[in-house]
Amino acid sequence: MAKAYASIDIARSAAEVWELIGGFNALPDWLLYIPSSQLEEGGRIRRIRNLDGEEIVERLMAFDEKARSYSYRILKAPFPQTNYLATLRVLDIEDGHAARVEWFGQFDPAGVTEDEIVSLFKGIYEDGLAALASKLR
Repeated sequence: MAKAYASIDIARSAAEVWELIGGFNALPDWLLYIPSSQLEEGGRIRRIRNLDGEEIVERLMAFDEKARSYSYRILKAPFPQTNYLATLRVLDIEDGHAARVEWFGQFDPAGVTEDEIVSLFKGIYEDGLAALASKLR
């Protein structure tokens, strides 16, 4: 199983960052390359579209408001992977004066090398966190 990880420190409180990104349907609020998101099944499924119009369907697997994290699986996507499980988490740092946002996942490559799929998801996570930091400036 391959793994990818990215994090960023933001000079805002964890509560403030979580307020923006903590909803399972909140990606369009901060992630420029996801312009739309729709929830189904009482909020457990999200259908998102990227800028190319490709649909990605994800299932919420765990949500922890107190720990400021949620985990999700990809059910359908244009990515060469299987068994994808990722987590988005916001942590307090600097005695609550800043936040560390972590985005990480594990998955199996499908038709590509492990290095290629790790690079793809690491890039998605890093670009997403950079967009978040820009939104919060």
